[in-house]
Amino acid sequence: MKIIHCADIHLDSPFTRLGDTEKKKERKAELIKAFKMMISHASKEDVRAVIIAGDLFDQSHVSATAKNAVLASVRENPDIDFFFLKGNHDKCDFPCETDDIPDNFHMFSGEWQTYDLGENVFITGIELNRDNAQGIYSKLNLDVTHFNIVTMHGQDAVTLRKDGAQTISIRDLKNKNIDYLALGHIHSYKEEKLDGRGTYCYPGCLESRGYDETGDHGFVVLDINGPERTYTAKKECNPIRESHVLPVDISGLVNSSEILLKTDLKLRENRFSSRDMVKVELIGQVDFECEKNPDFIEKQLEDRYYDFKLKDNTGYKVDYDDFRFDESLKGEFIRTVESQEEITEEDKAEIIRIGIKALLGEEIE
Repeated sequence: MKIIHCADIHLDSPFTRLGDTEKKKERKAELIKAFKMMISHASKEDVRAVIIAGDLFDQSHVSATAKNAVLASVRENPDIDFFFLKGNHDKCDFPCETDDIPDNFHMFSGEWQTYDLGENVFITGIELNRDNAQGIYSKLNLDVTHFNIVTMHGQDAVTLRKDGAQTISIRDLKNKNIDYLALGHIHSYKEEKLDGRGTYCYPGCLESRGYDETGDHGFVVLDINGPERTYTAKKECNPIRESHVLPVDISGLVNSSEILLKTDLKLRENRFSSRDMVKVELIGQVDFECEKNPDFIEKQLEDRYYDFKLKDNTGYKVDYDDFRFDESLKGEFIRTVESQEEITEEDKAEIIRIGIKALLGEEIE
């Protein structure tokens, strides 16, 4: 029996970090497309069930387009059972009372609920809230002879937070006869041993929604032998677009042309696709007199990718010995700043950078 485990799809995400309005619309449509591609894969591979472990939607308001796309995918695949467990972002009324809810669409509640898929495979789940989070673990009772999948949505932790909400105590799920713990909430893939019997897994998002969601994106396919209580798991990754963050060390470079040349070289070495989103982070230390124009560099490279950002995270290197006996106004200024013990070295470097630019009559950004 094959089962897909997915989570954190976040349909209707606003993509506020994309400045282009048309790209925002396009990415929202691509999230729906990625969901439908996953269901198409399920149909072709004779998948028995799809577990959506929370955050199917991103906001309290669900667009008609997103809602209808999900319900259509469920209706078009009556041989696949869909198990939807609401996450912390699923504040919407989905499905609502007026929807024609398909028989193969199943949900969970604030109490443990179990579904029998046949072939000795059982899915048990619960939706966390502030009222139930502290007492749920003692109430979980699973048959030792079954292949038990448990699904929840929250941050894995050794112990519960004080309010308990959206925190999953891994320690309290040990030795509960769980074979596979299907989780959602973390947006990158993670799989670890739960105990001597089971494992727990976060599949990550289907698609990256920003530069804080780099890495592999996709879903997990379980191939289960229920009677023998064994399984294999395979991560399927076929995103429409990926996001990448590339650090470029520009220590010792003296002007924007040199920085552009090195950045260009690093980008070519990584061979990112033109359909992807790329963020370059300039790092290292440069001289405070370095001619560095991030806007200029970004403009030269932005047309290569679907989205391109450049962030300047460099620091400034100041050798105070070079100016200790300099009798110029610049030397006096640097000595004055350097003598201020209450100012951090990082702040001193920034003050000197701005001051030198002012003394040279340059524009201060």
